[in-house]
Amino acid sequence: MFSELVIVVACAAPQVMHVVSDAATDAGVRRIEVRSGDSLSLVSPPEGLWSVATAWKDGWPSEWKHAHPNAVVQRDEWTIVTGELPLDGGTLLLRDAYRIDGELVRGRRRFEWKGTAALEHCTLSVRWLAPDATHVHPFLPGISFYGNPSGARTSGVTVDDPSSVARAAVVVQTCGDGERSYFEEHRFPIPFASIEWGHCGAALHTTPSLVPGAARRDQWWSLGMTTFASGCELALLSGPCAANGRTAVVKARQGEFMAYDNTWLDLRPGAVVEKEFALQLFDVSGPGQGFRVPLRTSIEGSDPFSCDGLASIEAIAASKLGFARTRWRDRPEDPGFEMYPDFVDGTHYVMGWCGQAETMPYALLALGDRYGWKDLDAVAKRSLDLLVTAPFNESGFLQRYTAETKAWSEQDFVSQGQALETITRAIEVAQRRGIDAARWIEFVRRAATLHAERVLKATWKPTSTNEAFFVSPLLRAARLLGDPRLAEAGLHIARVAAERHIGYDEPYWGGTLDARCEDKEGAWAAFQAFLAAYDHTKDRAWLERAEHAMDATLSWTCLWNIDLPPGRLRDHAFRSRGWTVVSAQNQHLDVFGVYYTPEIHRMGELLGRPELMRLAELMFRSCGQLIDEFGSQGEQIQQTNFAQHGDMSDVERMRGGYSEGWTVFWITTHFLHAAARFAEAEEQRGR
Repeated sequence: MFSELVIVVACAAPQVMHVVSDAATDAGVRRIEVRSGDSLSLVSPPEGLWSVATAWKDGWPSEWKHAHPNAVVQRDEWTIVTGELPLDGGTLLLRDAYRIDGELVRGRRRFEWKGTAALEHCTLSVRWLAPDATHVHPFLPGISFYGNPSGARTSGVTVDDPSSVARAAVVVQTCGDGERSYFEEHRFPIPFASIEWGHCGAALHTTPSLVPGAARRDQWWSLGMTTFASGCELALLSGPCAANGRTAVVKARQGEFMAYDNTWLDLRPGAVVEKEFALQLFDVSGPGQGFRVPLRTSIEGSDPFSCDGLASIEAIAASKLGFARTRWRDRPEDPGFEMYPDFVDGTHYVMGWCGQAETMPYALLALGDRYGWKDLDAVAKRSLDLLVTAPFNESGFLQRYTAETKAWSEQDFVSQGQALETITRAIEVAQRRGIDAARWIEFVRRAATLHAERVLKATWKPTSTNEAFFVSPLLRAARLLGDPRLAEAGLHIARVAAERHIGYDEPYWGGTLDARCEDKEGAWAAFQAFLAAYDHTKDRAWLERAEHAMDATLSWTCLWNIDLPPGRLRDHAFRSRGWTVVSAQNQHLDVFGVYYTPEIHRMGELLGRPELMRLAELMFRSCGQLIDEFGSQGEQIQQTNFAQHGDMSDVERMRGGYSEGWTVFWITTHFLHAAARFAEAEEQRGR
């Protein structure tokens, strides 16, 4: 009788896989263990390698049945274990196949129903227990960044009121005993779930797929975890979802969850269901570092990043520039670039965030006449000359100009930091080209000095990662103006961001204005800041921090093409790879990641990682999809069960939708800003 099988692979993190029998009962093979080094990391659940629910109750599978393997064979690189589960009306034949692939243990699970009638109300599963994983820190890409502690806090979650978790606007993982967190695979931009505890980490990767025989018309496997006081279980389920202490719910609207019940299967006689997955064990070098291992595995496993069939960077930039012309308001006294679609009343030039009116002057100057816009220097100068007349107060400058009333309004640190970043870049280009930038320089001097003095006060404490957007422009302004005080302030902000946000307690957050939670823009703010600090100091510690923030930023990037139901996206054969999830609160895709593709490309050069350069190109070119014949492109790509517009009463009608009419200007300018950055880098290499 088979007693024990050990597979050893020589790799960076050697993994050992055991298929172990229970000698005391003489019952054959009883469990599977996956080890890293000498410590047990993952094991099949004690009740059985295979678990199948046969009923549904209170929004969750019930009446679970379990089975252990009864045979094992070796076929080349595959270890194959088989079993069966007798049920009323037939037998479920079970088979797992495993092989070592570098640092992964790849698995393929097969269920085959041999019955006389359908196996109704059943739920299939892939479960792996980390028995020593207590006090875990969970990471679910695009969904939960270590439990979303900041999003929980700003949603009013308190330890004194457990019911507050259910009312939160974001996914909250407290990792309490028995807490379930399971989400549709298509909600994951990168399909893995991982946990960290102490110096150990484990991840369950999945190949996302629909399930046959589903009760819902667009039902996918769900991925997540259940935490216990004594350990943590990573698992795939054939549809059930749970979050925030509730079962049968999904994060479907900006501020709330919606019911998503009855996600069972009815397997017809002869039905076969297969599920591919992979297990990964890894060391955790410090708090907030572990997620980077399965992330890098996913990035490298997704390469080569094919751009076949996608428009070129040049073609996309030309199209975006054409659309930008439709937003140019050639008013004699106050010209500029309009933020909103034509159906919004008034004329509004808005700096930073969604308006990005200051981006066009920089992009026009940097791109030159290669796209055929005549008088572009004059357009750039006139529009930016108006913007730098913005009034100031103790918190900086106002950023929104309404032409009809000639009034300035609105103010936030995110927008000010982003505006200063682009204006300082415009000054550099203007100086190289001999264009008068005196007004712009004076504006930057005033704004940079005000913010530098503000942040250098002992009482300064940023709300979130939002003020990291000031670091890069302050350091550039220090060089432009020869003022070391500005550099001191920029590096001070960067140090505070590194101290606060590299860890478990307060991951990068607060970079968006319509959500107060963990988000890619918060991570991008830190990424931009740390890379700028490295460029200014040449201290490689800043490059290491920039790599961490880059990884956090990339964790919001879709690395697979999500299959879509009939709708606007499928009409265009939409490919989701390279697009980015907005935040833990706003779960749709957008093109924002285009903005920082030059930084990702540069990190690939600095770190000797060509896959990052290929990913940067894919992100830019993939996000050029959906541009119509007018050069227009909307916002809010509904790749999952989430929406912010239209009829949001039916969760099953959300996925596959597209908000194409809401064309705020950043959707255009981010492409042109990145194209200008790439053009400048090419020019510098040629000098």
